[in-house]
Amino acid sequence: MDVGKVILQTNIPGIPVRRGKVRDIYDLGDKLLLVATDRISAFDVVMPNGIPYKGEVLTRISHFWLRRFESVPNHLIELVEDRAPSGLEDYLDQLRGRAMLCRKARVVPIECVVRGYITGSGWKEYQAGGTVCGIKLPAGLRQCDPLPEPIFTPATKEESGHDINISFERACELVGRDVMTQLRDHSLMVYNEAARYARERGVIIADTKFEWGFEGDDLILIDEVLTPDSSRFWPADQYAPGRDQPSFDKQYVRNYLETLNWNKTPPGPELPPEVVQGTSQKYIEAYERLTGERFPAR
Repeated sequence: MDVGKVILQTNIPGIPVRRGKVRDIYDLGDKLLLVATDRISAFDVVMPNGIPYKGEVLTRISHFWLRRFESVPNHLIELVEDRAPSGLEDYLDQLRGRAMLCRKARVVPIECVVRGYITGSGWKEYQAGGTVCGIKLPAGLRQCDPLPEPIFTPATKEESGHDINISFERACELVGRDVMTQLRDHSLMVYNEAARYARERGVIIADTKFEWGFEGDDLILIDEVLTPDSSRFWPADQYAPGRDQPSFDKQYVRNYLETLNWNKTPPGPELPPEVVQGTSQKYIEAYERLTGERFPAR
């Protein structure tokens, strides 16, 4: 596939916007416009060049899951595809396929992490003391082994830097036990259903994180959902516990950066063309495996 254009920043004058590491979020008054750019971050640093189609992949995968789990209340109004929101028709080329019009919600300030396999920081903690986020696990697990059952490990939402893992009890102190019980039960339910479906499509969802908010008194799923940026996706046909797994995310970029003499502080180094194209292809493959559809690249 040819490498397409890269959108690092959208520009819609006159509308309040908040720019995160990847997303530009426009406040339309009674609604939000969430736009996934092609920016990519690693080690909490945004790289100077982006990944073609990345923002569109993230948005289309989120849209796929939100439609698939329509029984779970969520913030989606519509994917911006052939028409722009009223008044933004001149910006359709910036938004097409990479923007979702969404309802506003009062964000619950807890990252809802669900882990189905032992990997990453969880593996390091387990090696040191037999726990993951303070949860005691059976002895003898290997790196990337499936857990006896998925576990819910909340974290604080940090404006910069890494989110901080906290206990369920501490999360209850922050937002209330009733709210946390709902968050835990809903997050585990969505993860379990998604993991079963993805496994049938040849993708292992090792872990993921959800965000939730309240629309009135109703809890709704918000932000991105089960994407390569918010989850670890592994190809099932290459899975073998006892080692790191190949993945469909930005691990390709992290692996390259680890070969450099870079101190992991801004500014990030320019990514070479082969890393950019390889990463783009990984994201697109994740979309095609999960949806069963060819990616509509332009």
